[in-house]
Amino acid sequence: MTAPPRIPFPVVDEVSRHCLQEAEPETVHIEVHLPGHLDHGRLRKAFTEALRRHPRILMREAPGPWYRRRYEWELTDEPDVEAVRFPPPGRDSLEGARGRSLSQAPPLTASPPVRLEVVDDAVTDTAVADGGRGTALVLTVNHTALDGPACLRVLATAAEVYGGRDNAPTAPPVRPAEPPQGPPDVPSPWAPPARVAPGTPGRTPGNGQLLTELPLPHRPKGSPYTVNDQLMVATALTVAHWNRERGAARRPLRITMPVDDRPRDAAMPIGNGTRLVDVSFAPDELDSVPMPELLRRTALRTRALKSLPRPQLGHGAALLTAPWAPVACRAALTRALRRAAAPWTSTTLLSNIGRIPYPLDFGEEAGRAHAVWFSAPARMPRGLTFTTASTAGRLHLALRWSRTLLGPGDGAQLRDLFAHHLHTTEATP
Repeated sequence: MTAPPRIPFPVVDEVSRHCLQEAEPETVHIEVHLPGHLDHGRLRKAFTEALRRHPRILMREAPGPWYRRRYEWELTDEPDVEAVRFPPPGRDSLEGARGRSLSQAPPLTASPPVRLEVVDDAVTDTAVADGGRGTALVLTVNHTALDGPACLRVLATAAEVYGGRDNAPTAPPVRPAEPPQGPPDVPSPWAPPARVAPGTPGRTPGNGQLLTELPLPHRPKGSPYTVNDQLMVATALTVAHWNRERGAARRPLRITMPVDDRPRDAAMPIGNGTRLVDVSFAPDELDSVPMPELLRRTALRTRALKSLPRPQLGHGAALLTAPWAPVACRAALTRALRRAAAPWTSTTLLSNIGRIPYPLDFGEEAGRAHAVWFSAPARMPRGLTFTTASTAGRLHLALRWSRTLLGPGDGAQLRDLFAHHLHTTEATP
């Protein structure tokens, strides 16, 4: 019998594998709302076929001795386990699926490292206008293996197989080329950034989450900034406002922003394909700089960071994951360095998926998605993440936090602050 093909863990996968925690699993939560209903058998077949069409998702961690120099993925021809589940419908079924998505990471030892829960008659805040109940698809992704955009690509293929309709991505917006700009002035990267001030945390470890729907912010035609820049400014102002109300020390804010340059068509590489950059704000900028100027500065910084070639997690991570020692030794070193670098970890993370490029059309009976949420892990010391996506002309925001930092009431306050500050970014230049 031929052994399954193997591929070494990429840098992002290996660093994540080194730092796994049971208390705060590294999961990506994706939630898709459909107005109609799905046939269970057809959906299971369609999702399994989508996995086959994107074979890189059919993988499991290959076993090996402690002294091995690399972790390796083992590619499988078929799923090891049933990836689609149908929990019994009920008043709390959607909340239960959401909770499992935050607390139960699909194991890396069984292919594929993703689970899809189909919640029938889901009671949602975005129910169809006539008061009916539709279907919620809740995907849980083990972030050591995959990211959200890659898993959404697989779901779009499943929608196409299920509904028989074209789910090809729409073309991304075309923006005029701009002359290269010098690096903008930013706070020193050596200064420890602000931390999110504690709220009213509970005693149970893990992540909490709040999902909400907001209007897309207005942006005057020809503006020198993008909606992503507006979201970045709103995030910075929200955290600064939150910290100021709690008497936290004034420090520069540093917001991590994933950058994803992959195509969204069927050839999209599946895995962890984003690189991380940090956008910095000085305390005075968020207190006194007029909004049009703050948006312009932010746009200069984000454009400059996106254009710079950089390894996914920086040069240090590439060195740590080189096979110069057994993985067990490098894992211990990585965890020690992560703890030592905690004071310099960014303040928060803003992951803007942008406009969902796929119709996610499951056919006449189920319909097409009218809401899509993502939420990124929120482990300490960062402890808070903002994830946004837009579908059907609405902005879908997920706030996710470490329960050792914040509580549900804090999440509601942060949501209200974000909505307020996002509205202020609509100022006309």
